[in-house]
Amino acid sequence: MPLTKQKAQLPELEVILTRLEQGGALLPDSPHNVMEVVGVLKSYGVVLDAYWRNLCYIAQHQFLEIFPFFKYFNGEVSLAKLWRHWCHDRINYEFAEYCMRAMLVHGGGKVDRFLDTAEFQALAERAIVAKWGQLVGKGLGPLWLEQVRMLVYYSVLGQFWSVMSPIFLTLSDRYDGGEIKTIPQVVQHILQGLVAAADKPIFYSVTIKGKEYDILPLEVGATFLMDAAVPYVEAVFFRSFPFRGTVSYNAQVHAISRNLSDFNYGALYADPLPIGGAGIPPTLLMQDMRHFIPEYLRQYYRQNKRQGKDERIQICISFQKSMFCVTTAAILGLAPHPLHTPDPQAREENRAYLRAWLQRLAASRLLAIQTIEQ
Repeated sequence: MPLTKQKAQLPELEVILTRLEQGGALLPDSPHNVMEVVGVLKSYGVVLDAYWRNLCYIAQHQFLEIFPFFKYFNGEVSLAKLWRHWCHDRINYEFAEYCMRAMLVHGGGKVDRFLDTAEFQALAERAIVAKWGQLVGKGLGPLWLEQVRMLVYYSVLGQFWSVMSPIFLTLSDRYDGGEIKTIPQVVQHILQGLVAAADKPIFYSVTIKGKEYDILPLEVGATFLMDAAVPYVEAVFFRSFPFRGTVSYNAQVHAISRNLSDFNYGALYADPLPIGGAGIPPTLLMQDMRHFIPEYLRQYYRQNKRQGKDERIQICISFQKSMFCVTTAAILGLAPHPLHTPDPQAREENRAYLRAWLQRLAASRLLAIQTIEQ
């Protein structure tokens, strides 16, 4: 199986393949890369903590609200907070919703399959009627059904990020304590966190007028790894959506494929240079992370020719490096056999598995990050 359509890239990808087989990562190991990855994940962990709490708040307390003016306030509305909101002195929760919608559109796992069942429709309609009454609920039920589907993903993504946030924050603590010194150690830390939470149940219910209504019941059997983490990686790291203003949405231009499986607009593929431009969703994330970047990483950004004036772009580059480490952890966690197996047949199956991943990543930023300030 060829690793990529461009033969000129084959040697570089073979190097990465060998590195993975030897216990390495998609990102080369160097003290500089470790510093960048851990530093940006420290900030990301803080931001994710805010994101997941708001997503879960919306799922629980803004269920089918027609005008959810204060959905980003987490139930704490004050004039001072409202003023900061208007002045954009706040966390940009819109980016969390952007990721949530990517999961809703691209689907995957038991959650996605359950949302297409008659059982889900019956549970959703029951909650809709409880919220709006028999007449309005029954009459407008079909219009609300897609909103209930979306609220399921508010909850699912919130539950996913509630696990990932402490993984990234404890990684930073271990780095500060001298425990984390290499990229493989970063990957192993993330992998251990994913494995520890792999079977954590994912479910969603909402309280309406003092009574609890199941929307995604525990009995569905959805779990953290296969039904939240894997669909998240697929939807946000790989597919996502093209950025408005950079790609034409005009159907006659055919700039965007009709086939969702051909979407390669995710975090691993995005060009960092547009970051900071209006209408580019990751700009919101980079803006949020700016507030929590460790001083050692901020000092590094100030050392380049622009002296930190392109900080959002630099954060984006570091963030992409970190997401390739997270992707490495996911790839290793889903491998058919342990990478150090002595069985020749198992090693061949692992190699075919890794080749398939590298073939898919060939058009991403994978090759670019191999030489950026190692």
